Amino acid sequence: QVQLVESGGGLVQPGGSLRLSCAASGSISSINTMGWYRQAPGKQRELVALIPTGGRTNYADSVKGRFTISRDNAKPTVYLQMNNLKPEDTAVYYCRLLQLRDGYWGQGTQVTVSS
Repeated sequence: QVQLVESGGGLVQPGGSLRLSCAASGSISSINTMGWYRQAPGKQRELVALIPTGGRTNYADSVKGRFTISRDNAKPTVYLQMNNLKPEDTAVYYCRLLQLRDGYWGQGTQVTVSS
């Protein structure tokens, strides 16, 4: 089994920054894709960013230039550095792990951008 534990969410003012972390444990393959999705109230869950093992990152257009995804394969942990946050970034952010034929979700962490 795989467990994903997110941390780092909270309340921030517009223009501020937050850093999300997601620590994976359990049966983790050496080749996988980790990433972040988000879901705002009344909206569908959407991709934010993905980072494969040793591969190219992929970002939603709405966060390009503001968010940066990175990973530490030794831990293994994925991070999301979010800068210049906007009210429309308010959502529950979910960690995602894809490996072999399985996909896993974290429990989610709330990010609220408000003055």
